[in-house]
Amino acid sequence: MIEIKHKKTQAVLLRVDSDTLAGERMSGAKLRGANLSGANLQGAVLVSCDLRDADLRGANFEGAILSEASLGGANLQNANFTRADMTSCSLEDAVMVGCILTGAVLRYSKLTGADLSGADLSQADLSMTDLRANLHHCNAWRADLRAADMTGANLVGANLSESNMMGAKLTDAKIVGAKMAGAIDASGHRRPIRSTPQTKKVASRPWWRFW
Repeated sequence: MIEIKHKKTQAVLLRVDSDTLAGERMSGAKLRGANLSGANLQGAVLVSCDLRDADLRGANFEGAILSEASLGGANLQNANFTRADMTSCSLEDAVMVGCILTGAVLRYSKLTGADLSGADLSQADLSMTDLRANLHHCNAWRADLRAADMTGANLVGANLSESNMMGAKLTDAKIVGAKMAGAIDASGHRRPIRSTPQTKKVASRPWWRFW
């Protein structure tokens, strides 16, 4: 039996008749303010779950299904969402510093005001997502950012190499120092990939010419 408690009041929000939360089905659960820091929720089904203001630091959501879940104001620092389905999630003002979102699907999600500093968004699907957020030094290599709203977003030092930003809104976005090699810009044009300078090879000489 696992008891999920409120992070401040310690009130029991949910009892799960299992010795693990991995793979558990908890769709629609009311877990606002829950303490799930470091919890293993790999493969869990949390569709339309209320996790607003929850403490989810370092939690493992790899492969979990969180579509239409509410995570506004939650602390997701260093949490692992690799290949998680987060379609149409509400993540307004969430703390997502250092989050791992490799290959995650966040299509149509709202991340207004979220802090994704240093987050790994490589190969994530962020198409049509509200990304008016802090993406300082995030890694969005090969991310799908088509039609994403990044108006005023902080993209300073971000890695946007080979990402697809066709149709994205970038008005007033801060992109100083952002890496754009191979990226498709908002107009549909691909940025050139800079070739890596090769070390000049010294031609080999027959052994007899050394004498």
